[in-house]
Amino acid sequence: MSADFETHAYDVLVVGAGGAGLRAAIAASAAGAKVGVVTKSLLGKAHTVMAEGGIAAALANVDERDNWKVHFSDTMRGGAYLNQWRMAELHAKEAPERVRELEAWGAVFDRTGDGKILQRNFGGHRYPRLAHVGDRTGLEMIRTLQDHGIHRGMSVHMETTLVALLTDGGRVSGAVGYDRERGRMRVFNARAVVLATGGLGRIFQITSNSWEYTGDGPALAYRAGAELMDLEFVQFHPTGMIWPPSVRGILVTEGVRGEGGVLRNREGRRFMFDDIPPLYRQQTADTPEEGWRYVTGDRNARRPPELLTRDHVARCIMREVREGRGSPHGGVFLDIAWIKEKIPHAAEHIRRKLPSMYQQFKELADLDITAEPMEIGPTTHYSMGGVRVDADTQMSSVAGLFAAGECAAGLHGANRLGGNSLSDLLVFGQRAGHYAAEFAAQNGPARSDAAQIEAAARGATEVFERPATTAANPFQIQQEMQEMMQAKVGIVRTGPEMDQALAALAELGGRAAHIAVTGNREYNPGWHTALDLRNCLLVAEAITRAARERRESRGAHFREDFPEKSPEFGGFNLVLRQGADGGMELRRQPLPPMPPPLQAIIEEMK
Repeated sequence: MSADFETHAYDVLVVGAGGAGLRAAIAASAAGAKVGVVTKSLLGKAHTVMAEGGIAAALANVDERDNWKVHFSDTMRGGAYLNQWRMAELHAKEAPERVRELEAWGAVFDRTGDGKILQRNFGGHRYPRLAHVGDRTGLEMIRTLQDHGIHRGMSVHMETTLVALLTDGGRVSGAVGYDRERGRMRVFNARAVVLATGGLGRIFQITSNSWEYTGDGPALAYRAGAELMDLEFVQFHPTGMIWPPSVRGILVTEGVRGEGGVLRNREGRRFMFDDIPPLYRQQTADTPEEGWRYVTGDRNARRPPELLTRDHVARCIMREVREGRGSPHGGVFLDIAWIKEKIPHAAEHIRRKLPSMYQQFKELADLDITAEPMEIGPTTHYSMGGVRVDADTQMSSVAGLFAAGECAAGLHGANRLGGNSLSDLLVFGQRAGHYAAEFAAQNGPARSDAAQIEAAARGATEVFERPATTAANPFQIQQEMQEMMQAKVGIVRTGPEMDQALAALAELGGRAAHIAVTGNREYNPGWHTALDLRNCLLVAEAITRAARERRESRGAHFREDFPEKSPEFGGFNLVLRQGADGGMELRRQPLPPMPPPLQAIIEEMK
């Protein structure tokens, strides 16, 4: 092995330091494993901090009717019944314990009058279910996990990007990466690896995701032989900032609507009352007054239509924009200031309940949300798809390779309910870490293949050896890919446009193969972008192929040429893997049959 490689050895290597990664590291360390954590950015700078609304868990602190069965049913319905039922069951049952555990480790939640954890309403949830800390829940969660995890014992490698996973006879054996500051190559030998790399929003032009979210986890797993699933389901959050242009895409928490915010078009009309799906009609208010009573605590009232599922709200917003009723900058208005008509000291109430949102709009848009409506529009937010994993252990189809959080598939089906992401991180981060440590203990060290390591390093650095005269520009290719994916594989899709997208991705991939980077490996953003681009193009192709194959509209996947659900496509997930010829293979994976007791819960809740 070259002397240039800095080498580390762990029982369990966790890739990602967000909620799922930290919870996995804590669980693996608690089981006695030597744990290393690799993070592309800095410890504490994870996208978990952007999850502002709360953690979904059936604690029943605000409404005693809530329980795990209702949460399970809501999650399955929100996912259009393409969820892996076992994951939805485990999630609903274990989320309360994980939240109480977080509280025991020092998380400070908002409280009810009698001292219990306060819970708020959120889209798609039947009862107030989201445990929260104002609108900074994710930040409090990361702070708590980070403090607890560091004291449990783990080595952290910050600003380190992985370029390949290593395998040995069908099992994972570690990873190769580099430190982003100096460009030095690093080798991580490991008996088990947990991928917790988050999402893929940077594939699209308008996104709430930060620069790290380039689909690294699914791409690394795919190249190592693992299967991917449900990648056609990309969630476009209905409310992101759209003005000024410099902040376009930044998330506006669903908590604004949970606290009484309403959506209006340029005419001032609450357009969400125009289109309430039959499935939700019995739960949704017929009048603004009834919806307001629900928000303020009258459980006999029905919830406002602004709290319908995210895919539906996003499409309603786009309908208003397309039909000429949008706001001046191509969105609609989100108004929380109107509650001054209903409660005294409304401005103080808003600042207390939504401190981050108040500060965000004041600093970035010079707008006071206690006095004026916000201008918002849909933004690429979350991927329901990712690495296909075992429901109980979170292990992928490659032995010793686990995945948790947003980069894993199965829990959310065709659409994620707000708040389920944070409880997902806790429940399945814990499971992935526990079973990864168990796998590491039961299996000896894997062989470290010098040829694989050298090939990975060579593949990462070859861009420096190409002549710059005829080279493609990585930043230009990235921008063209993002604009194309937003336009042709975005909120509304058609078969012909996705065929065009696949052709465009092939052309962009051809140009990306000729990228040359000048300078050296220290502080080189061109190099970082060139490596990110490989993962982006791979995952973009997987999204497009799966979306083209699913000839129906379901959950977050909307086909204008197939606008209805189809019984033909309701009984399987779409799974992708690398074929023997290097091409992308796609197959239909039948959903596992649901046990009668769980099926009875679904029928009862309907």
